[in-house]
Amino acid sequence: MSYQLLKGKRGIIFGALDPNSIAWKVAERAHAEGAKFTLSNAPIALRMGKINELAAACGNAEVIGADATSLEDLEQLYTRSMEVLGGKIDFILHSIGMSPNVRKGIHYTDTNYDNFHKSLDISALSFHRVMQTALKMDVLTEGASVLALSYIAAQRVFPDYNDMADAKALLESIARSFGYHLGKANKVRVNTISQSPTRTTAGTGVKGFDAFYEYADKLSPLGNASAESCADYCIVMFSDLTRMVTMQNLFHDGGFSYTGISQDLIDEMQKFNA
Repeated sequence: MSYQLLKGKRGIIFGALDPNSIAWKVAERAHAEGAKFTLSNAPIALRMGKINELAAACGNAEVIGADATSLEDLEQLYTRSMEVLGGKIDFILHSIGMSPNVRKGIHYTDTNYDNFHKSLDISALSFHRVMQTALKMDVLTEGASVLALSYIAAQRVFPDYNDMADAKALLESIARSFGYHLGKANKVRVNTISQSPTRTTAGTGVKGFDAFYEYADKLSPLGNASAESCADYCIVMFSDLTRMVTMQNLFHDGGFSYTGISQDLIDEMQKFNA
């Protein structure tokens, strides 16, 4: 069902790779809600993914390759997006994250620091660059909404989430700090959404993913939040219905973040102790 919550709004969506991506689901919902937007990802991701299929399904949205760690690429992305969309930008989704240490199976206590720097640069500092460049170029409309996707490993230890936990903690801090400055400058909202473990291409690459996916599902009173429901939440945050919400880390996890133990987990443990 469409409510046309984003009718007339213009946006940029970073990070859609394939139909399992949360950014992919956000793009589909944004299109259904009346928004126009460009799609962007790093050039290597554009070659690996299926983003052109998404673009075709979203009213032939333009795909613009951009490395979010490159200021020059971001400047070109913003210039082209405003040309294509016909004006300033009302919303941005940052769905970017990558850890070479995770990909290579390097344990957190044996971290490769060059890889660690890349994790922070790609997964967190890119968010700072996205907003810094938007501010300098006066890209965002008054009251625009900027979102990034996070995970509760920023607050709790998940041993195999590795340096991505540190990257997510930095990401959330950047959202608060830049949220203040963008809010004062032009009433722009900046928030992060801390999503349940989700079976995305990136998520399933984390060691032990299936175990903590099942654990979170049993602990959460509502179960794990799907990528589709996360997309719905993003749409609300892009809309005018949340004009006074900023600098927040918003948990979208079925209640996982505030549940100590669940009866499902108690029952599961009692089976092994019987």
